[in-house]
This record gives sequence, structure tokens and C-alpha cells, in this order.
Amino acid sequence: MTPKHEALCHRIIHSAALTAGACNLVPIPGFGIAVDLIAMTGMTMSLANVFGGSIPKAVAEGLSIAALKETALKQPVKIVGKEVARFIPFFGTLLAPALSISVLEAAGWNIARQMDRDFGPK
Repeated sequence: MTPKHEALCHRIIHSAALTAGACNLVPIPGFGIAVDLIAMTGMTMSLANVFGGSIPKAVAEGLSIAALKETALKQPVKIVGKEVARFIPFFGTLLAPALSISVLEAAGWNIARQMDRDFGPK
């Protein structure tokens, strides 16, 4: 990954993570996962464009789900904690967005590395 690609990925991943984090302030169980998937789908399509590739929305959704699963297997406490935290007044409302940002950051960089392998310079 070139420094230019890394800078673009950094901006895309952080923007998606912060947007999802802000949306995760809504204290409804299950809502956060839906928001995370929507943010990751857009992020995945944008990351493919960074490396000169183009993927359909359905493929981006599949990659997003796979990345979330991989991240959940590596960091199960964060995933479970994010949804359980919503039941804790005030503290949970602040914890869920922080965990969402963390998960999207990790999954986003996994996707960026995959896009670099798939579409990057050979």
C-alpha cells in the first residue's frame, strides 16, 4: 500500500467509523449492528475505488459481513459488550459508540488490506 493509498484509506475508515459511532448513540439494541453494516458497505465500496477497483453493493455487503464476523471472532467481548452496554443507562450510551468505532476501525483496515491485495499494484 502506497502512502497515498494509506492516507485515503485512513480518511475513509475514520469517517465511516465516526459516523457509525455517532449513530450508535441511539440506545436501541440491534440498531448499532445495522448502522455498522451500512457504514461498512459504503466504506468497502470507497476502499475499492481507492485501489482502482469497483465492486457492486451486494459484494460490498458480503465483504462487510465477512469482515465483521472476522472481527467478532478476534474481539468477541467488544461485539457482545456493545449490545449489552445499551441496557446500562448513560454509561452504556457512551460505551456502545466507542466500541463501534473500535470494531469498524479494525474491520476497515482488514478490508483495506484485502482491497490492496485484490486491486493494488502487482
